[in-house]
Amino acid sequence: MQTLRASKCGLSTAQLPSSILDVIDALNKAGFEAYLVGGSVRDLMLGLNPKDFDAVTDATPAQIKEVFGRRCRIIGRRFELAHVYSGRELIEVATFRAPPKKEITSAAGMILRDNNWGNIEQDFARRDFSINALYYQPRKGIVLDFCHGVDDVKNKTLRLLGEPTLRFEEDPVRMLRTLRFAAKLHFDIAPEILEIFTPEMTQLLRDISPHRLYDESQKLFTMGHLNRVLPMLIDFDIWRQLFADIPEQISIFIERAAINTDQRIQMGKTINPAFFYAVLLWESFLERCAFYLHKGVVPAEARAQAGLDVLKRQATRTVIPRFAETFIREVWEMQTRLLSPKPQQIQALSSHARFRAGFDFLLLREKSGDPTTQGMGAWWESYQLMSSDEKERVISQYNRQRAKSRRKTNLDEVLESKVQSVEIEPLVNEPEPRVRRERKSRSRPPERAVPSTASGAAGIAYDHPILKRKRVKRDLNQVVFGPTQ
Repeated sequence: MQTLRASKCGLSTAQLPSSILDVIDALNKAGFEAYLVGGSVRDLMLGLNPKDFDAVTDATPAQIKEVFGRRCRIIGRRFELAHVYSGRELIEVATFRAPPKKEITSAAGMILRDNNWGNIEQDFARRDFSINALYYQPRKGIVLDFCHGVDDVKNKTLRLLGEPTLRFEEDPVRMLRTLRFAAKLHFDIAPEILEIFTPEMTQLLRDISPHRLYDESQKLFTMGHLNRVLPMLIDFDIWRQLFADIPEQISIFIERAAINTDQRIQMGKTINPAFFYAVLLWESFLERCAFYLHKGVVPAEARAQAGLDVLKRQATRTVIPRFAETFIREVWEMQTRLLSPKPQQIQALSSHARFRAGFDFLLLREKSGDPTTQGMGAWWESYQLMSSDEKERVISQYNRQRAKSRRKTNLDEVLESKVQSVEIEPLVNEPEPRVRRERKSRSRPPERAVPSTASGAAGIAYDHPILKRKRVKRDLNQVVFGPTQ
């Protein structure tokens, strides 16, 4: 172990929020050791802004509860933790772990219970990556480095503590963490990890709870480097362990959605991880809709049942919460409503709670080259920027175009039905004008001359008297108008 000065590692208390200092000071005042540990120390050394701060102490969860009282809540069964609230901030406080006296593991070697308390040296050995095993004491201004983690941070190398195969068997989720850290931090994965990172090893993820895998997938979606990590999921054969019935290829639609998600995070905007699930499962949803439509199910029921089927299938890998499932299905349903809205409902539709998510989804489809959007993504985009008068004028124009296209569609259907229907011979064939008959007779070969008698149902020839009769012009002076006596 080496003790380093925090200033030489680029660390100072000015970088820390008052909430984490409040927790550490309270534990020190109660007579316990307390350190910052994990990703927050690593990110501060790299010049990044940590999303959260984690503390570790030699106090047990029960003792932490005594220190903070109602501000503290104990969570976890497999791995007990204390959540301490400092103002609006939530600080996660863990207790030093020791090697289990009697290991409780699954058949694959995954640890099922891990609540054995120890000291800081034992806790370091239980950490997964060297870059996450740095203990920072801000009040003393020191950093405890047990495994040359500071050097790995400087060299941008991702290295597991201990034997990689054993560490992955203890917790297969570490495979996801490996790819997440490599993509987020631009670190190189150590060769000893790459050697054992095989498709057979990724099968261990099937032993992880689908609820926990959903939480890990959310971290992948919200870390701000989603577009970089997606190809890695395919290359390391983890894609099929996370997503059901989704082809192992990144379509233009998925790539654009990933880039858009990363940009929103960099701009400080909020995102909903369920939105990206809606993107990933879109093709599966369309295939399932086509299946039900082919069976004769009405479109609305086909979409509803297809959504249920796709989400139920995905639940075998990652269990999406009910509220997220509702969000995904509403985004899918909005696609139909945005493509062909009724003119009188456009204003209300633009105020719908899911309009923004549905519009973003539609616009991404359109920019990805989906021809079925019919340009409605750009239409809705321009509609939102218009004034009230402009919106009324655009709605009127849309209504006229909609009626015109409907009339054209009806006319096409009528013409098509006439072409496909059986032609019925007229009762009386009216003769063509004499000039046209003479022109046809001169241009028509002798063997294909028109017979003198038509093949009508009544067999009336062209020179029949009924066809040659002249219209008699009546003298209206002799006609008596009105009632007669």
